[in-house]
Amino acid sequence: MANKTSEVLSKRKNDVLEAWIKNQIQDPTLREDLMSNDELHTQSDELLNSFIQAVRSGNYSDISTQEYYPVIEILNSLSITRAYAGFTPRETAVYVLSLKKAIVQVLQDELKADQNTLIEEIIRISDLLDSLSLVTLEAFIKGREEVILRQTSEINEISTPVIRVWEGILALPIIGTLDSERTQIIMENLLQEIVNTGSSIAILDISGVPTVDTLVAQHLIKTVNATRLMGAECIISGIRPEIAQTIVHLGIDLTGVQTKSSMASALRSAFTKQQMVVTKAKAKQ
Repeated sequence: MANKTSEVLSKRKNDVLEAWIKNQIQDPTLREDLMSNDELHTQSDELLNSFIQAVRSGNYSDISTQEYYPVIEILNSLSITRAYAGFTPRETAVYVLSLKKAIVQVLQDELKADQNTLIEEIIRISDLLDSLSLVTLEAFIKGREEVILRQTSEINEISTPVIRVWEGILALPIIGTLDSERTQIIMENLLQEIVNTGSSIAILDISGVPTVDTLVAQHLIKTVNATRLMGAECIISGIRPEIAQTIVHLGIDLTGVQTKSSMASALRSAFTKQQMVVTKAKAKQ
């Protein structure tokens, strides 16, 4: 079969590019706040050149072959960049699908006298660009997952602050659910601060932890044990009545772990261990 699409694209590349850019600009989801028209034109021109070079091989069915490597590399890079920039999956998919629309428009104009060839070429180019759009979406999803993982890590970092509440006393308020990754961050931050400050008491406040199950309890015990290995004592505060009932019901063994109902109670205990007394100042007469 003659490679009609390749001939048309080579002959009317500028027309295809112009129609493609027009299709993208007219799409209501275009994010001009995230990408300028000049950037859009540059990206589209680069991809179209690689695409035309690939289809000259006559291969319209297997995008895993070498001639499509440059096309897929551009799409992967573009998709990941758009995921980082905040584009939606639909906006990214439209980028490739609007190219299909542009090519079909030019093919209809060029091959209108030969309807059989026109239909064959449209089917072939549609299947090819549908496959490339799937590659684009897969790369976009991968990029979005990387963004989510990075943001989750950053949130975990800032949501586990170690506070020096008194000389020799640290406090770490925990808000939200504990999992293995977050427990690791908590332990690292707490142990590092114990080293930095030489503190001998650490208070883990779990008032902001919605539920305590066996897994959460195990994470807490790991943190307590790690703190002890550093020569510091750990107090768990914020044990609400419902959490106490859950711990008993689950048969979780917190033997040897000092627990308090509130941060204030934990602080009083810590002051006692440090042989300190806090009193109110007498009012001036």
